[in-house]
Amino acid sequence: MYFLSLEKDQLQYFENILKKVKEYVREIIFLVICTVIEGRYENINVKQDWWETAVFYQIYPRSFMDSDGDGIGDIIGITSRLEYLKDLGVDATWISPIYKSPMNDFGYDVSDYYSIQPEFGTMEDFEQLLKKARELNIKVVLEFVPNHTSNESEWFTKSSHRDEYYNDWYIWENGHLDANGQRRPPNNWISVFRKSAWHYSPSRDQYYLHQFGSAQPDLNIRNPVVVEELKNIIKYWLEKGVAGMRINAANHLVETDKDIFGGRYPDEPKTGTPGVMNEDYEYLNHVYTRDQEETYDLMSQFRDVFDAITLRDNLTRIMMTDAYTSIKNAVRYYGEGIHSGAHIPMNYALIQDLNKESDARDMKYAIDRWLTYKPLRKPANWVTGTHDKSRVASRFRPELVDAFNMLVLLLPGIAITYMGEEIGMVNGFVKWTETKDPIACNTDDPINFVDVTRDPVRTPFQWSNGKNAGFSDAERTWLPLAEGYENINVANQRSADRSHFQVYRTLTSLRLRPAFRLGRYESLALSHDVFAFKRWYNDDAYIVVMNVGRTYQIVNLTAFDLIFGNLEVEVSSVLSSRTYSDIVQANYLDLAADEALVLRMQV
Repeated sequence: MYFLSLEKDQLQYFENILKKVKEYVREIIFLVICTVIEGRYENINVKQDWWETAVFYQIYPRSFMDSDGDGIGDIIGITSRLEYLKDLGVDATWISPIYKSPMNDFGYDVSDYYSIQPEFGTMEDFEQLLKKARELNIKVVLEFVPNHTSNESEWFTKSSHRDEYYNDWYIWENGHLDANGQRRPPNNWISVFRKSAWHYSPSRDQYYLHQFGSAQPDLNIRNPVVVEELKNIIKYWLEKGVAGMRINAANHLVETDKDIFGGRYPDEPKTGTPGVMNEDYEYLNHVYTRDQEETYDLMSQFRDVFDAITLRDNLTRIMMTDAYTSIKNAVRYYGEGIHSGAHIPMNYALIQDLNKESDARDMKYAIDRWLTYKPLRKPANWVTGTHDKSRVASRFRPELVDAFNMLVLLLPGIAITYMGEEIGMVNGFVKWTETKDPIACNTDDPINFVDVTRDPVRTPFQWSNGKNAGFSDAERTWLPLAEGYENINVANQRSADRSHFQVYRTLTSLRLRPAFRLGRYESLALSHDVFAFKRWYNDDAYIVVMNVGRTYQIVNLTAFDLIFGNLEVEVSSVLSSRTYSDIVQANYLDLAADEALVLRMQV
């Protein structure tokens, strides 16, 4: 009734106000809709550096591909197989040492850091490898061994003869005579390869330290001239064209400062571990030869070299670090405060923290623990095997190969695969008389050497079911082939409808999606045997679920927030009865023993 009494101009006034309110509300609604739409796809084009979500593939060059028929893999062999890496979805290859070496520890005893070991090829061969890799957009990362050299290095030869310049390049120490007049080493330190970590040099009448083999004398990192030379080596290879380097045995680089102890290196305390012999590395607690505080500053100095080269052309040269240590020490390699560390401090959680007895709860604990301890804004990385550690198919069982590849490739961060894990290779059997690994040989035990030998994970790569698994035309390969190569090989798995290779290749493609490249992560142990994790980006959500037990399981995936209704199979393990595009119910999922699935939420 009020409006009926208003004058015409007053009515017009209110109509104008109402019109403006409607326009304002319409504008707000439009902005909300735009925000929602934009939110769904926000950051989808976020710029990530090449290494931050890369798939790295480790090549042990002696065992990858032999091009000249001598039974030993080489650089030309690697180059000839780079298309395989591209097909697999690999972004970068990390190559174990190819420097000149007497091969006492198969490349980890370097005699010349600026040359290529002749049995691997020439510098020209390596440059051709780099050229081919660039054409395929595959980065090449070299392993760097700065802790020690070969005892045949010119540096060591000169140091052992007290050359003025090289005199303090290694750790030399006087021994002592025992009560019987026998010469004894400076202290009780034990080598990773067993027995005393000190070796007597008659030419100098002193002992030198070797934390690894006796033919691998430790460099004196407390000598700034040595550190500068190591930086020069890094610079040389980065300028040659490699995209990064992996710093081997980083936590062994620095020993305690003997001046703190009156000028003599102190004995290390015993661990008291039952059943460990007094020549075993585990006999002592290595408080003076590992994880020294100065190591992290050294890594920061190394990182500066990588960054300096990066600034020249804006292509990031990455530093990876290798350190078997506690998790608190491991994550310090990321760097602290203003000091940068490694781009990729290698995460060995899936190797060190899991074994055949581990269940889904152990898996969740190992994975989430690393994600908790690492710096918040730094990428994680995942690796299940190296040239030193038992293969997944042997460490766990062959049926879990796909499950572990799902972990490596779909957990948040960087994926690192040791050659052969993509096809489920197993450890080979290398008998005592054919054993090459110096750790095994140093046991002097033709029975129990199998507990420590690394040869079984270094057997030749299995390309086909032909002669020497397609690795070499030689009559004899440097290590024998693993049994079962007739079935477990690239050619078979490439042509098969379902295989570990096909699963791996599908996973590398899947990880390019925003949910895996940018998305968030949540994990659950749905039972003792079933581990699952959710990756999602806005409303695009995936569940990766795996039964790591040996019995049939039923689980309810609605335990995850906002997972309900139907899910579609994206990837299934080789032995699964399910295949791509099959539909499963979120609230009732039955899993066969060892079955692993990648599921996408249907919206």
